[in-house]
Amino acid sequence: MSEKLNFPLPRRTFLLGSLAGLLIPGSASAERYPSNVIRIVVPTGAGTPPDIISRMVADGVAANEGWRFVVEDRPGALQTIAMNDVRGRPADGHALLTMSLPMTVTPSLLPKAEIRPDVDFDPVIKISRSYTVLVTTPSLPVKSLAEFVDLLKANPGKFNFSSAGFGTPSHLIGEMFALQAGIRATHVPYQQFPQAIADLIGGNVQYMFVTTLPVIDLIATGKLRALAVTAPTRIAALKDVPSVAEAGFPDLVTADWIGFAARRGTPAEITSQLNTAINKVLAEPKVRDSLEKIGAVPVGGTAAEFGHELRADISRWEKIIKDADIKLPQ
Repeated sequence: MSEKLNFPLPRRTFLLGSLAGLLIPGSASAERYPSNVIRIVVPTGAGTPPDIISRMVADGVAANEGWRFVVEDRPGALQTIAMNDVRGRPADGHALLTMSLPMTVTPSLLPKAEIRPDVDFDPVIKISRSYTVLVTTPSLPVKSLAEFVDLLKANPGKFNFSSAGFGTPSHLIGEMFALQAGIRATHVPYQQFPQAIADLIGGNVQYMFVTTLPVIDLIATGKLRALAVTAPTRIAALKDVPSVAEAGFPDLVTADWIGFAARRGTPAEITSQLNTAINKVLAEPKVRDSLEKIGAVPVGGTAAEFGHELRADISRWEKIIKDADIKLPQ
């Protein structure tokens, strides 16, 4: 979905459960957590993977623990609307921020925003990981990534790649591909994803890095041609499509991801409780199946692991954005 630099009204969905708290070990006041509804603030619109997965996890925790949640979509301004929302609330674990890959480019693209995902928030857990697939219009005379790179090099600046908007994974991976392959192509952002796919099928744009779920059937029917997935090995959903590592571009391996964070200064006991509750949900077979249907796999793990991976992604994209000279459109 495209991200607009505007300030839309939040969309709210209430997930009901009985209010049950757990005693916080080591808390002098012995307060119970949660003592109120937990808000999950999503930096993208309704129906996007961060929104869907946030609601899925909230439903699971509500069913297991009896906690209550409200999920709010606060898209816009390269995800800083949602970030500022959570940063402006008490550091008590009752407001969580849904993080995803585009948030790691905010420090590079908006250095004056004075908000950073690694400074202003405490990591809670990485929830899921997913990969994208490089698809082309079938009219191009290429059947492999190597052939495609040769075609692009022979026609510098003559081909276009589409994305779901500036700063989205499809845009960022497209820029990284151009940098690593040594090619020049024009980025065409779309506000409406269906139109981006329609123009790709029709040949108005020539290629796109896109999440697997919306294009699996289009690939199977020959309306789009899949050249590689941005995974280290082949994925189950597209077994006949080589990985970028297999195709000779191991540095192009890139995973989109979803995670939760809390405002910096949230008590460790609370982030630990949240981490434990969410890991429990991610271990459930029905949740794994639901994630697989949208092209994702559960991750889980510790808050420290998520924090380390978050900082590594920020550093990685900072270099890519600098090397590719990516700047916000004026």
